[in-house]
Amino acid sequence: MQENNSVAEFILLGLTQDPMKKKIVFVIFFIFYVGTMVGNSLIIVTIKSSRTLGSPMYFLLFYLSLVDFCFSTSIAPRLIVDSLSAKKSISYNQCMTQVFALHFFGTMEVFVLILMAIDRYVAICKPLRYPTIMSQQACTILIILAWIGAFIHAITEIILALRLPFCGPNLIDHYCCDLQPLLKLACMDTYLINLEWATNSGTVCTGSFVILMISYIVILHSLRNHSAEGRKKALSTCISHIIVVVLFFGPCIFIYSRPPSTFPMDKMVTIFYTIGTPFLNPLIYTLRNAEVKNAMRKLWHTTITSESKR
Repeated sequence: MQENNSVAEFILLGLTQDPMKKKIVFVIFFIFYVGTMVGNSLIIVTIKSSRTLGSPMYFLLFYLSLVDFCFSTSIAPRLIVDSLSAKKSISYNQCMTQVFALHFFGTMEVFVLILMAIDRYVAICKPLRYPTIMSQQACTILIILAWIGAFIHAITEIILALRLPFCGPNLIDHYCCDLQPLLKLACMDTYLINLEWATNSGTVCTGSFVILMISYIVILHSLRNHSAEGRKKALSTCISHIIVVVLFFGPCIFIYSRPPSTFPMDKMVTIFYTIGTPFLNPLIYTLRNAEVKNAMRKLWHTTITSESKR
């Protein structure tokens, strides 16, 4: 990996250099990370253990929570530890691994959100064909294809990163490794790589967002033909999905779908979709979903009953 450069490690400057603010960063993001782990783990366990949550929507929600768990874990622990460390160093190989993980799990989240939109479209617009189209076998194949697609995108990004030679400064003005801050340190003309990066990631973000918005517009338009009760239930589910889509894709498009440049707000925007969204997703899906809340209550009751019998 290090044949094209003389830099063995990078120094992450993090969010702040102020000692007091570093402690605040530690407390805030420790709480966020613990909340993310607990919330997504609870959804994963609830869906796996509940017989009432066997529909394709919850099958996909299971994978969304799993991806959120992994996505946040690839970023948050280092940010938390580095906030109290004197030297925030990361080896070259670790940095490249983080670039891969960031894009692998980030892209997988994009694909799962698209599959969730497809599921809602079929359920609302093609209800009679829903069991056939969104069968267990079909959902499994779609998830496998999503993993493969995410892997291909991440490999493309890591190949771009490995092409960068580093021979001078090793200070990354960020809290994690990503292609954009690394391009600023490369000892070469990065115009073409910048263009490839923006085209690759920008297309995934913007294209997926447009597809998702069109699909939800079609879904909402079709609700006119449903009963008042059916409209209310479908609208509640769709609103939850739309909130998640906007919260995730808004920051992503800002970071990845623009000409090569950096702004002071980039780090805060990146925090929103790498740490904020994985934390908020469990809250959005549980607070607005009666079936998930009921399944969680049953799981809690069963756990308490089992413990009391011991």
